Amino acid sequence: MAGAQQPVLVLGATGGQGGAVVDALLDHGLPVRALVRDPAKDSARRLQDRAVEVVAGSLDERDSLTAAMREVSGVFALTTPFEAGTDAEIEQGRAILAAAGTARVPHLVFSSVAGADQDSGVPHFESKAVIERELAVGDVPHTILGPTYFFDNALGGEDRIRDGVLDLPLDPDRPLQQMARADLGHFAAAVLTAPESFVGQRIELASDRPTPTQMAQALGTALGRPVRHEQVDLETIDNADMHAMWSFLRGPGYRVDLTALHAEHPEIGWTSFADWAKQTMGETR
Repeated sequence: MAGAQQPVLVLGATGGQGGAVVDALLDHGLPVRALVRDPAKDSARRLQDRAVEVVAGSLDERDSLTAAMREVSGVFALTTPFEAGTDAEIEQGRAILAAAGTARVPHLVFSSVAGADQDSGVPHFESKAVIERELAVGDVPHTILGPTYFFDNALGGEDRIRDGVLDLPLDPDRPLQQMARADLGHFAAAVLTAPESFVGQRIELASDRPTPTQMAQALGTALGRPVRHEQVDLETIDNADMHAMWSFLRGPGYRVDLTALHAEHPEIGWTSFADWAKQTMGETR
């Protein structure tokens, strides 16, 4: 591949998604550059210990983004609304796209969200939809990935799970399409390794589709003690963004064709929720 010795830049490299992409790229033997806010932090130093090139910068700073994007073979990018809101997320996206254009990035992989193209009414889906539209009409070669709900989101209620209760505002038998971060990392690495096969595509991703009942059973098996699903009343969710998201997931929901996706990309491995639960919750039994 042309430019193979140039690094792949990963934004958010110390976070869950970016970290998974770093892991997968290193597994593929690719050089990696990571943009971090503070290179002196332990998380950044751990990247350096793995021969990752660490550069300082921010998703909000176009100049630092442009500098980091110089002489790379590709970029993995993401944005977040959870620190300063969806308007700030859109500005992050615009800074990333502008920097990618200035630096003439050969290929940009943008991690959005499944359902961003469905007029979901979910604020953090709609903000990513704005970025997707601006990316699509620009001149930066790109691929958009749309992961579903992450398995790791369950860890927000880890103490309750270890006490035997999985709280979710879903009917017990309603499947929820979900994603392993490691699978996202491997898929992003596959795109960045062979971008010509994916350029211009928007691909939604899901690893599994367990129901809350099945999730509770899998978590119980991993922990070695019973876990039950407790259906949370949607009206008790005060956060407007989360309320809108769960309304969407209880209604139209994601629409990833898991059978077709997994058949087309068997090399990913596709982690089941049960296997994730064993790996994650079983470690500290």
